[in-house]
Amino acid sequence: MQVKVHRFTQTGKMDVNQAKQEHLLALKVMRLTKPTLFTNTPVTCEDRDLPGDLFSQLMKEDPSTIKGAETLMLGEMLTLPQNFGNIFLGETFSSYISVHNDSTQVVKDILVKADLQTSSQRLNLSASNSTVAELKPECCIDDVIHHEVKEIGTHILVCAVSYTTQTGEKLYFRKFFKFQVLKPLDVKTKFYNAETDEVFLEAQIQNITTSPMFMEKVSLEPSMMYNVTELNSVSTGEEGISTFGKMSYLQPLDTRQYLYCLKPKPEFAEKAGVIKGVTVIGKLDIVWKTNLGERGRLQTSQLQRMAPGYGDVRLSLESIPDTVNLEEPFNITCKITNCSSERTMDLVLEMCNTGSIHWCGISGKQLGKLSPSSSLYLTLRPLASVQGLQSISGLRLTDTFLKRTYEYDDIAQVCVVSSCLNRES
Repeated sequence: MQVKVHRFTQTGKMDVNQAKQEHLLALKVMRLTKPTLFTNTPVTCEDRDLPGDLFSQLMKEDPSTIKGAETLMLGEMLTLPQNFGNIFLGETFSSYISVHNDSTQVVKDILVKADLQTSSQRLNLSASNSTVAELKPECCIDDVIHHEVKEIGTHILVCAVSYTTQTGEKLYFRKFFKFQVLKPLDVKTKFYNAETDEVFLEAQIQNITTSPMFMEKVSLEPSMMYNVTELNSVSTGEEGISTFGKMSYLQPLDTRQYLYCLKPKPEFAEKAGVIKGVTVIGKLDIVWKTNLGERGRLQTSQLQRMAPGYGDVRLSLESIPDTVNLEEPFNITCKITNCSSERTMDLVLEMCNTGSIHWCGISGKQLGKLSPSSSLYLTLRPLASVQGLQSISGLRLTDTFLKRTYEYDDIAQVCVVSSCLNRES
């Protein structure tokens, strides 16, 4: 529905030095807003009560109720706004400006300017900055201005009018219209840095307005080093079903959680030192609709994570079985990365047995030299001697150049079951 109504604002004030001046022109400023659906409070009673069916008959005769559903609070009629209304960050502020010649003489060289003053800047919103040659009595100059609100806090619409009378006198006056821009959404983010260089982002979005919102789009625009995958739907065949249902409404004060997975692009994945230091992840783009389709949009600033502290050498597991048999060796693939961007390392791998994990092979193996920001892959064979969920621990890397040892424990978990139970299943 594209219907809009005009409501006069009541906050206009003239300059003090112009208040005593009787002007030939009148300035009126109105905010353009959409109407709302009429709501009523149904009054009912049981048939055996004293009023009987009187209340029911009155509601059926009321033109504002829905026929056949008179007890619903929401009606079919539209209501004109009774006040200036709320303006939220990300919405478009629209206003109608009219300058009317109330006098009996022709006014010349009329210039109408509309500026919006915020806490940080002053914006010119006038569609045209050219003067109107003349304005006859009972005629008017009309203009409609639009502005997407991008700051919260106090905004002042400054409307200035200058003109020349028939006697050549130049006159000027201004009016100020103050309004507040409120915050519509509360956005909180959490980051999880995975061992595989993936970054998981959880965005908690809360509707802090007094009316429901239709969430049209919530997407993450990643930085240049990452690709993003949305984790907010469940795949069923070729199409995915949103985890929030078919009707994506967010009620007042409700909070919704969105999850995203960011993976380094192939050209940056092998640059361990570069990915390690990347803190800028991307920004959220949120689009919603309220009331009768008023659209709002917010983009967050660049989201930043805490850079993971891998140290000089990073050891991560590339592959490991979910379930293994008790006392039977299994293969795991490790990735060892030199996170230093300046020096080469000469590494030695030691495998220390724990109470539940025992390593097959020779401990103290020379891995050779590892250049800065480069990686190598290594296949190891442990076996588990205890059933249950066991942690892979006991790996030690020593840099022979600096005589420094790095310990790696609890790097992954594996489920250990009896071989007899595994065969029966």
